[in-house]
Amino acid sequence: MIDAAPASAPRPGTPAAAGYAMPAEWAPHAATWISWPHNAETWPARLAATEHAMATAVAALSAGEGVHVNVLDAHHEAEVRARLAAAGARMDAVRLHAVPTDDAWCRDHGAIFVTRRAREAPLAAVDFGFNAWGGKYPPWDRDDAVAARMAAILGVPCFAGGMVLEGGSVEVNGDGAVLTTEQCLLNPNRNPSLGREAIEQRLRDTLGVAQVLWLDEGIEGDDTDGHVDDVTRFAGRARVITAVAPRGARNHEALDANRRRLAGMRLLDGTPLEVLEVPTPDVLDASGEPLPASYANYYVGNRVVLMPAYDDALDGEAARRIGACFPGRELIAIDCRDVVHGLGALHCLTQQVPATG
Repeated sequence: MIDAAPASAPRPGTPAAAGYAMPAEWAPHAATWISWPHNAETWPARLAATEHAMATAVAALSAGEGVHVNVLDAHHEAEVRARLAAAGARMDAVRLHAVPTDDAWCRDHGAIFVTRRAREAPLAAVDFGFNAWGGKYPPWDRDDAVAARMAAILGVPCFAGGMVLEGGSVEVNGDGAVLTTEQCLLNPNRNPSLGREAIEQRLRDTLGVAQVLWLDEGIEGDDTDGHVDDVTRFAGRARVITAVAPRGARNHEALDANRRRLAGMRLLDGTPLEVLEVPTPDVLDASGEPLPASYANYYVGNRVVLMPAYDDALDGEAARRIGACFPGRELIAIDCRDVVHGLGALHCLTQQVPATG
């Protein structure tokens, strides 16, 4: 049944002050949330293929967790429901919501969920401002309203984030550390009145972290100004998977600079990071411009790890390395050759709802 809900009013205070923190992605999920792809301007001549990839992802996820799907209206609901059923999704695990969006990047426009050990309101949402990656793609007013609607649908408290921030720009280990990039969070097209110290404090207040680990830049072709989820991901409390490229290849210098930073990082208790490398495919559009193709843009579900694949010779090696970091989960490679023309992939299109209790 399709449903809708008004936006939740912001709750006073900060998540951290109320005892909330953002769990790691590999912690148990109650569900995954997506906004169904519908914008033909994002995927010219590739929207149907992108929808097919998302239906495949939902089918894989629905075997192990619930899936929430934002759709435009009742007509769109019927179309999406038919696609999901044809893909083999467990429809008893899928809920569709009348939450219109401008585009499909739920990781960035959706709520970020935080949890606490309490009987009362163990789950809450954080509603950060969204301005389409620095005002690049108007309009974005419907996307900016999504996070509060998600909180209302679940009936959970909703905190104001207090700054513009996209979910793809932060990566937590679930134990007090967050990774991000200077290129994105310090970019004046997001929060021109906030400096590094103020941004770090906002991250501590909203995500419940104690330590902010800064990388430098993202990869070429990334219109998000260097989201960390195309570059480096936590795969354990002190383990990271980081994208690399060979000397002389596109992205080598930026990714090598990040790798060197990671090698020198320590968690607050002095533990060094274990740095695992994953290759980066070099995928171009029809005009020869680089696309932000990255295996690091994988998504960890309860039973599966969804990894973008590009019909590249590196696909198999990337799957082996990433899959080894998540024993007990099946790694499923999903063809994202069309998806990446929208300048994102699977992690950008998903947002986890943590389980509580």
